[in-house]
Amino acid sequence: MKVLLLHGWPLSERMWVQQVSSLRKHGFEPIVPHLYGRGPSIDGWAAQLLRDNDGTFVPVGASMGGYCALALARRAPERIVGLVLVGSRAGADTFERRRQRDDQIAELRARGVPPELEDTDDTAEDLAVAQEAMRDRMDLSGVAASFGGPLLVCVGDRDEIVSVEESRELASSALSGTLEVFVGAGHFVSLDQPERFTSVLLDFLSQWQT
Repeated sequence: MKVLLLHGWPLSERMWVQQVSSLRKHGFEPIVPHLYGRGPSIDGWAAQLLRDNDGTFVPVGASMGGYCALALARRAPERIVGLVLVGSRAGADTFERRRQRDDQIAELRARGVPPELEDTDDTAEDLAVAQEAMRDRMDLSGVAASFGGPLLVCVGDRDEIVSVEESRELASSALSGTLEVFVGAGHFVSLDQPERFTSVLLDFLSQWQT
């Protein structure tokens, strides 16, 4: 089974290094695309990924990557056999969140990549365009609720962006949704608790293991 690992902002596909190794060891085929530089539409990113990768797969999306995972399920539900959303949500941005993104976009374009992101290989413009894509994404709550396969929602109880309660509601809205709370973890649980996250992910994926 192909597992599409979709990174969050401002990280890159390198965030999945430990999971890639474990997935291969257990017989899965991890695919780790770079999401920046694909234009200002997450729906457009999904269209590109569907063209680039044939067959069926399980998208695993962290934050921004989760928005892309849901866009994949909206475009090609017959090809998405399972979904994992990590520190992500199905709804569109609130007015306040859109305004915060506008401020981040303006800052990136005015001052460039900030010092705390100096290790990134991506340009300030690519990071800004990704923020635009997140800001303008569709509300895909209906996609999550009607998704026919199993949906796993993971969240850290110290996540300052996505709450445990919101994640619980997302999992409960799905036809076959489950919630996994990572006590002590923040927004990127796969980095804060990599061993436990990998174990949870492999357990979820075992239903497609041959």
